[in-house]
Amino acid sequence: MNEGSEVMKKINIPSVKDLSEAAGILLTSYKDHRIFAFYGELGSGKTTIIQAICRTLGITDMVNSPSFSIVNEYRSKPNRVVYHFDFYRIKKLEEVYDLGYEDYFYSGNYCFIEWPEKVEEILPPGTIPVKIEVDSGKERILWINSPITSSYPLSGPA
Repeated sequence: MNEGSEVMKKINIPSVKDLSEAAGILLTSYKDHRIFAFYGELGSGKTTIIQAICRTLGITDMVNSPSFSIVNEYRSKPNRVVYHFDFYRIKKLEEVYDLGYEDYFYSGNYCFIEWPEKVEEILPPGTIPVKIEVDSGKERILWINSPITSSYPLSGPA
């Protein structure tokens, strides 16, 4: 498992058995951040990586993609809350406003977001963008950029 530079961090995940280590590196490297946006093609492993991160955080609930519910809530001991979003099926940003995204994003709890490109304009400052690249076969590479530094106004869609 390799780590990259400060501005663009690279984490290699050669196989599924390396997911826990990758999750630990990601959480340790960005311990002051709570919102992570996972970019990647369909089938790139976004949900699988989020599952590993949740296990690292002590979540024992079944972690699966909230494709239809949009958001899943998981709890660990001592009562840590984690939100897992899947915006793949979002057609209009108004759906996210109706969901009350601010309550989740600004709760101080971990938020792991699949398909963030659908809601980029409302991602808050401090969000960590994580791009998942599929390399030869089962190997994955996480490219982590610097935190997002600005956000669009939170007044709702125009």
